[in-house]
Amino acid sequence: MKTRLILLLALLLSVATAPVAAARTEYDVDYTVQFLPTAGEAAVTIRITPGEGSARRLRLHMPEARYTNVRGDGAITRKGDTVTWVPDREKASRLRFRYRIDNERRGGGYDARMTEDWVIVRGDDLIPRAAVSATKGADSSTRLRFILPKGWGNVDTPYLRANNGRSFVIVNPDRNFDRPVGWIIAGAVGTRREVIEGTEISVAGPKGDVIRRNDMLAFFNSLVPEFKQAFGEVPRKLLIVSAGDPMWRGGLSGPRSLFLHADRPLISENGTSTLTHELTHVITRIRGAEDDDWIAEGLAEFYSIELLRRAGLLSDARADKAQDWMANHGRDIKSLSSNRSHGPRTARAVQLLRELDAEIRQATRGKRDLDDVVQALLPLREVSREDLREQTEKLLGRPSRVLATPLLD
Repeated sequence: MKTRLILLLALLLSVATAPVAAARTEYDVDYTVQFLPTAGEAAVTIRITPGEGSARRLRLHMPEARYTNVRGDGAITRKGDTVTWVPDREKASRLRFRYRIDNERRGGGYDARMTEDWVIVRGDDLIPRAAVSATKGADSSTRLRFILPKGWGNVDTPYLRANNGRSFVIVNPDRNFDRPVGWIIAGAVGTRREVIEGTEISVAGPKGDVIRRNDMLAFFNSLVPEFKQAFGEVPRKLLIVSAGDPMWRGGLSGPRSLFLHADRPLISENGTSTLTHELTHVITRIRGAEDDDWIAEGLAEFYSIELLRRAGLLSDARADKAQDWMANHGRDIKSLSSNRSHGPRTARAVQLLRELDAEIRQATRGKRDLDDVVQALLPLREVSREDLREQTEKLLGRPSRVLATPLLD
């Protein structure tokens, strides 16, 4: 009896002292963006409302050349490009500022532009990145709202709409403080939407520009299933923004979204596809570690050919010609190490990845391929050559012969 009593007391004590997971508490964050075409700026307000949790301090990266007239509630200080904001802990506080929209890239062409009729800009820039100190376990419940000039009838983002149409629910599972990232388009804009295998696809561009909205949607009908097969998951929404000159004449990926110049072909003469390349960046979100940008760029270009072939948008013969073009274009590259891979270096990376795919297929008798390695790398986001070697070795049961190359020395 005494022994049983001691055991019971020990059990009760262990339950009482067991660690308890911290409760998740929320606070509200509301972003309001008003576009001001005459000034070439956006007037932005960040409102934080304490709930069971609260944001105690925000350190925002706001270079003075683009973010001006910073003011609001609570304590606000600027030191160089950093603005520190301490909101009120007991009631709603607002931070207001202006953001200059137009941004011309080196070499010409805009990657952010506002006219009298429309605007194309990235949410990452409208709302600056911030280091946030908050109460323990706190998470933000976040909305993004737009105030549009008269005659601007449309706005779209990579996020799903709230019930009132011009507000969007901002959710980023990777962060406790959510902010809108990815491409945003608003104004006199034409949009075509379609839901393909559970993913909402929006293709938007200024009215008057020749945008191949229906062509792109047809492209997606074939490609979305192949992206799912290759990488396992596709975002619930994808936004493709397109426009003509003077926008930058290329493709630029962002979270769940991308920009593609209206003159870019869906399939180039050499058999590659800027659209598919950028979509691979959007969906995998893989970036190269230091000196290994060739991994992200090589994968995007490899799959820009391979997924077109799988989807039946390129014949096997045409895909082989595209790979032959890559082999010739990258033939003089002796090292893949670089923090910025493009042109011949990326072409050589494509050939290395093609050889790796063939090695995996042969070693596994066709049961596995490069897709399996990529899926294992997805959770890492930042990928090094060592990560690539490690995951390939796990799959093969031995080190890869293809990756034991002087190109990676």
